[in-house]
Amino acid sequence: MADPYLFTVSNNVATFSINDAPWNLMSLEYIDRLEEQLPEVLADDDIRAMIFTGEGLDNFSAGMNLKQIPAGTKRAGSSEAFFGQRHKVLGMIERGGTPAIATLYGYCLGGGLELPLACHFRIAATTGAQIGLPEMDLGTVPAWGGSARLPRAVGSTYALDIILRGRKIDGHEAYRIGLVSELVPVDTIKDRAQALGEEIAAQPRQAVKSMLDVVVGHETKTLDESMADESAAVLANRDTPDAKEGMSAFMEKRKAVFNQ
Repeated sequence: MADPYLFTVSNNVATFSINDAPWNLMSLEYIDRLEEQLPEVLADDDIRAMIFTGEGLDNFSAGMNLKQIPAGTKRAGSSEAFFGQRHKVLGMIERGGTPAIATLYGYCLGGGLELPLACHFRIAATTGAQIGLPEMDLGTVPAWGGSARLPRAVGSTYALDIILRGRKIDGHEAYRIGLVSELVPVDTIKDRAQALGEEIAAQPRQAVKSMLDVVVGHETKTLDESMADESAAVLANRDTPDAKEGMSAFMEKRKAVFNQ
């Protein structure tokens, strides 16, 4: 059996590429591997950004392999445990302290949108993207956190319009409503993700992690709580080697070199 995803590291950026072209379904094996490997990646100080993509340029992911649900539920012991594993994996991506980038092209449906929603950056293709949570068409609802994260990304009005109508939106609409931060031609989307990952990887790692701690989940915090988190981040980063390097580089009118 082929690996459920291909894993590479280049210039401090780790890439997880779903290895099931052309549909790139998220199999039981895919989630199992992520659950096993993500803690190691998140603990690796040399990995400073992650990319989630798919093999080929047809589709990022058409979502979960629905045929595996009965076997997965039986193996997990209950539906709660089965979907709980997916919540755990996506939670690690979102709250693990390493910036995550998703590439949205072709079908990005169901789990193929819910995983990107757990990422901190989303890049969409200018043409061909079909992005949505079509579970209503199957008589059910999103189960990997889609209905919780999508309103936080685009607001409840757009989220309900997409979910309740089973709509598939393209990259331009996704950009207009704030679901993605960039639009690029599909044939350059993976290169752009790598370039963005390398740009973030060059930033001071501890400061990046601190900002993720402050910003991720801010919707559930009061302003005072977010301000307290920011103050803690300031104290934690005040005297780091990277802070000293940044100040020295500024005074010396040169480009800072962080993470030495």
